[in-house]
Amino acid sequence: MVGGFTGKILRVDLGSGTLKIEDTNMEWARDYIGGQGLATRYYVDEVDPKIDPYDPDNELIIAPGPLTGTSAPTAARYMAVTKSPLTGTITRSNSGGYFGAKLKHAGFDMIIFKGKSSKPVYLFVDKGKAELRDASDLWGKDVFETTDILVSRIGGNVSVACIGPAGENLVKFASIMNDKHRAAGRNGVGAVMGSKKLKAIVAGGGKMPTIGNPEMYKAILPKMLKKIKENPVTSQGLTQFGTEVLTNIINRSGIYSTRNATDSGDDPLADDVSGETLAETYLIHNQPCFACPIGCGRVVKYNERESEGPEYESTWALGPNTGVHDLYTIIAANDNADRLGYDTISAGLTISAAMELYEKGKIPDKDVGPTKPKFGNTSAVLEMTAKIGYRKDFGDKLAEGSYRLAKMYGDESVSMSVKGQEIAAYDPRGVWGMALEYATSNIGGSHMRAYTISNEILGVEPTQDPLQLEGKADLVKYIQDFTEVMDCSGLCQFPSFALNLDDYIELVNAVTGFNYTKDEIMKAAERVWNLERLFNLKAGIKPEDDKLPDRFLNVPIPKGPKKGNVVPLSKLLQDYYRARGWDTRGYPTEEKIKELGLEFYKI
Repeated sequence: MVGGFTGKILRVDLGSGTLKIEDTNMEWARDYIGGQGLATRYYVDEVDPKIDPYDPDNELIIAPGPLTGTSAPTAARYMAVTKSPLTGTITRSNSGGYFGAKLKHAGFDMIIFKGKSSKPVYLFVDKGKAELRDASDLWGKDVFETTDILVSRIGGNVSVACIGPAGENLVKFASIMNDKHRAAGRNGVGAVMGSKKLKAIVAGGGKMPTIGNPEMYKAILPKMLKKIKENPVTSQGLTQFGTEVLTNIINRSGIYSTRNATDSGDDPLADDVSGETLAETYLIHNQPCFACPIGCGRVVKYNERESEGPEYESTWALGPNTGVHDLYTIIAANDNADRLGYDTISAGLTISAAMELYEKGKIPDKDVGPTKPKFGNTSAVLEMTAKIGYRKDFGDKLAEGSYRLAKMYGDESVSMSVKGQEIAAYDPRGVWGMALEYATSNIGGSHMRAYTISNEILGVEPTQDPLQLEGKADLVKYIQDFTEVMDCSGLCQFPSFALNLDDYIELVNAVTGFNYTKDEIMKAAERVWNLERLFNLKAGIKPEDDKLPDRFLNVPIPKGPKKGNVVPLSKLLQDYYRARGWDTRGYPTEEKIKELGLEFYKI
């Protein structure tokens, strides 16, 4: 028996308003693990790689994994798969909370949206049924208002995924927000949703997924939970201090950059914005996602108002990256992003790019108004985060992302992005696994396609020196493929501090009954990665785009334990292409395409 899948896919044509339920292709499900991998297989089969992301024929696929909605630890994740308006690449954006589990319980392995509605609508799914409903009265409302209205309107125990004004106004890094504060945050998936006039998806109840091998599942579940509860990161660090537990660790490692990476290596004020300081000041309690024994989410109170966050990446991007070390400002700016519905990382790095441009004299005063975007200006951070979602005044330019903003003002060097997407809170000059991950990620600059910080900084096996060249490409390739297993399955990546690949394979096999060998599941993961690469090549994203901002290649880290280092990217890329079985130019070879069964999609 195959478990973890409902066996049903919902197709929604927003142009005609028609809904169709069809059987899940279970052969593809096994070949691509499910979830994001399965969604990618459907997507490339049905969408022209050259399509404009806002074209009605572009699809937006919402896909929980086979483990999503089970009682497996952290079985909460869903993926949004589409073509990114920020990068032009295929993308998948991942979120937790409760929505993914509710969608699975409602009876669907995937929802495929196509077309554009003539008016704002939302989709309600419940107990294997679906209905499009008018959302005209919700258009223009923020994420929190929309969520509260829909929960009240429908009643019962439902979960809402929606867009805010940022998605409606096609901010290129708009998010799909669920359960108010959880975000499919990166690459502008919310803008694609907004272009279709789809305001929200509401998922009701139903039943838990079946388990393919119940006896195996019953036997291994306690073992997995025990490992998570005994690991200091998953039972103490993340639980007590959230992802911001990383702040002081990363700073001490010499890879915490500030002021748009114009300074890096040792931030003397980093502890002011750390998870430890947040716990002593604004924190009320932690907030877990569905089936999560870790509970890294933060509930905070400021101005007599409760909010969630900020997470480590958001704190850095909106804080020290802009020269701001005030937690109140960071919490308020993060709350603006959640309410309006956009990505905090891209927002923070776009604001910091604007600050650098302004201080260089590239942006005239008439463009920015009375509040000047200078590093450390808390008022500027609050004002810009409030304006981005509405594309108001200078916020209209910020809404395009740092790369386009930098091009507008004639200095692309200030955009800390790869393929148009802003990178995360780890200076690649001092951690070369992340450098290679940023450069080669199929969705542009991303830390979550291969979080080698675990292996290079935090001591997770297989460990490796962050400045070691030998074996670096093999490590990155392995972590990228391992990450595909986690993402396609529907589990969070955080248990991987305590669980290894074998543990994830056991969980996938127990739930699905697919009985993958290690080679089989890693081959499936590699198949997904290469299929994305082929789509991008067809879309016009070339190997020459596997690059980093010049700052990281030619300007050494100025201070701290990694002082003097730059990224030897050319050597890393050649090793990586070889590890991937691609040719020296960065193209998958005929042999690799055949090995993975991707002949149907070769260039």
